[in-house]
Amino acid sequence: MLDIRTFDARRGGNVLYKALAHPLAAEAIAALYDRLRRDGPVAVVDPEDVIEPLLALHPAAPPIAGLFVQDVMAIGRVRAGLTARPLTELPHSGVRQVLVAAFEAERIVARLRPLLPPGAGIVTLDAARLPASLLTNPRRYLDPLNFATNFAFFREQAGLSTRLVTANYWAGYGATAVRLWLRLYDAAGTVLATWEETLPEGPAGLVIDSAAVRTRFGLPEFTGQLFLHAIGVTGHDVVKYALDTFGQGDDASLSCTHDANAWPADRYAGLPAPAPGERVILWVQNSHAVPIPPAALALDRMGAEQPVPLAEPVPPFASVALDVATLLPRLAWPAQIEVRTGRHLVRPRYEVLREGRTRIAHVNVERADLQPDPQIPRLPAPLGRGYLLPLPVLPRTRFRTLILPTPMATTQAELPLRLDVFDPQGRPVAGHFLGCLPRDHALAVDLDDILPAQALAEGGHAELVYDFRAGGTADGWLHGLVRAEERSSGHAAESSFGAHIFNVPMTYRDEPQSYAGPPPGLSTRLFLRLGDATQPGFAVLIYPASAAWHASSDTKLLLHDAAGQVIAEKAIAIPCSGSALVFPQALFGEALLARAGAQGYVLVRDAGCRLFGYHGLMRENGRFSLDHMFGF
Repeated sequence: MLDIRTFDARRGGNVLYKALAHPLAAEAIAALYDRLRRDGPVAVVDPEDVIEPLLALHPAAPPIAGLFVQDVMAIGRVRAGLTARPLTELPHSGVRQVLVAAFEAERIVARLRPLLPPGAGIVTLDAARLPASLLTNPRRYLDPLNFATNFAFFREQAGLSTRLVTANYWAGYGATAVRLWLRLYDAAGTVLATWEETLPEGPAGLVIDSAAVRTRFGLPEFTGQLFLHAIGVTGHDVVKYALDTFGQGDDASLSCTHDANAWPADRYAGLPAPAPGERVILWVQNSHAVPIPPAALALDRMGAEQPVPLAEPVPPFASVALDVATLLPRLAWPAQIEVRTGRHLVRPRYEVLREGRTRIAHVNVERADLQPDPQIPRLPAPLGRGYLLPLPVLPRTRFRTLILPTPMATTQAELPLRLDVFDPQGRPVAGHFLGCLPRDHALAVDLDDILPAQALAEGGHAELVYDFRAGGTADGWLHGLVRAEERSSGHAAESSFGAHIFNVPMTYRDEPQSYAGPPPGLSTRLFLRLGDATQPGFAVLIYPASAAWHASSDTKLLLHDAAGQVIAEKAIAIPCSGSALVFPQALFGEALLARAGAQGYVLVRDAGCRLFGYHGLMRENGRFSLDHMFGF
C-alpha cells in the first residue's frame, strides 16, 4: 500500500499529496533526483513529515545517506525505511547535497545553512513546483485551489467515444479567466497530448469530445485517462463533470458516469459481479508516476476476506482492462466485489459488456474510519426516518428496476434495511423490509416482485432506509446500486450513491449536508446536460424528506446557453417525497435548446429544499444512460 495521506472526513484533502502526485511534479522530481544522484551523497531534512509520501510516489531516489529531523521526539523513528537522526548531526554527516523535503522552504533553508557540511549544496522541493502559469494562488503554493485536479476515463476506440460535459461553475463564486490544463494518456501510460482549454467568462458550459481531441492532435485510437487541472478557480477545488460513453453507427452502447473521486483510497466497493451473459471489466487506471507492483491490487467477494491479487504490474498512468472473472471465476450477480487498490487508483470505473453493448459505471470509496453509531437506531423524532438513500424508478411500463444494497465501510457487518417506494405525488406505494442483511449478502430487490404491475407506470422513486425491527447497527454510510433495464431492448444502466438525512430543519452531526456552508443543507444546485436531438437528456428529480417539510418544492430550471447566459426559466413544483421526470426538450422546446447549443445546460435551483437527482440520455431505440447528478 502506498504510504500516502490523501483524504479524510475530518480534515478534508491533503494538498501535499496532490502537489507530489501531479504529472508535472513527477517530471520535475525525476530531474531533481538525477541532479542529486550526480552530485551526492545526499541527506534529507524532513521538517514536515514528507519523506514517506515523497518516496512512496517517487521511489527512484538516489541513495540517502541520512534522514535528519528537528523534532527531538521523532529521533529514532523509522520513516520510509530510514532512521531519523537529530539535525545537529548534519554538519558531521559528510554529505554533498541536502534535500529539504518541503515546499515554500526559504525560511527553513536560511536556518539550515549554518548546519551544512563543508561544501554541501542545498535544494528543496520548490525545484518541483508547478510553473507559475498553472497556479491559481502563487503566494501560497499548497493552497487547495492550486490543485483543482481530477482524472477522467477517456476513450476513442473500436467505435466507442467519450464526451466530458461540465460548466464553469467557478464563475458563480467570482472566478475569472478560468483555464484547464489537460494531459491525455493512452493505455500504456504514454502521453498522447498536452494542451489547454480556456473557459468562457461566466458560468458557461464546456464539452471535451474524444473524437475532436483525436482529430485535433492526429492521434491513433486510444483508451486511457485524461488528467484535468483547473487554473484560476475559486469556491471549489474539485473538477466535476458528467462523462458519456456512446457507440458510433450501429453500436447501441450508451452510458453515463460522473467525476472521479480526486483522492485515492485503500478500498472501493459497489462493484457488481457479472449476471448471466455479462462480462464485467474493472478499469485499473494507475493515478501515479510510480508502477503498481504485482499483487498490490486485489479483488475479493464482499465479506469473504479472501482477496485474490492481480499478479501483473501496472505501469505509471497506464490503464488495464481487468476481467473480474479471471480472479473470481465463479462469482455471479447479485454478489458484490470489493476492490483493494492500495491507494494507487482514484475512483475506478467498471464496464459491463452484454449482447454487443457496453455500459460504464463507477464504484465508491469504502471507508475505513467509521464505527457503528449507537445513536442512529434512536434518532430523535424531529429527524423522522433519518438517513435515506433516494433511488429513481423509471416508468415501469418500459423499464425494470433492481436495487442492490452495497456495504461501503470496512466495519459494516450488517445492513438493517427497508425499501420505501413512492409515486410522483409523494404517496407511499410500498414498504418492503429487507431484513438485517449480512456483509456478504447477495440480495437484489426487483421491484417487479414487490409492486403490482400497474404501479408506477409513469415512474417514481424508492428510498433505502434503516429499519431495526430485527436488530442490527448502522453508521450512516448507507449505499446502494440501482439498475434499470429497458424491457424491450435489454439495454441497462446503473448508478450508485449514499444516504443522507434530507430536508429537515434540525441537524445531526453534519446532516443534512450542504454543498456550501454548515448544515442543514436545504437548497439545490444541480447540473443537467442537454444531450442532442438524437440523444435527448433527461433527469429524475426527487424531493426526499426524512420528515415532513414544505408541501412541495419551489424548483427553478434555468436554461443556459454556451456563454453561460440564462435564456429561459421554468418552474416546477415537486410534492414532498415525490419526484418528477424532466425532459428539457419537452420543457423548453426545440427552438430554445437549439439556441442554447451543444454547450448549453440546465441548472436546477431550489432555495427551500434539497433535491436529489439522476440524469442521463434516452433514445427511442432502447438506448439510455443513468447516473446521479452533481451539484456545486
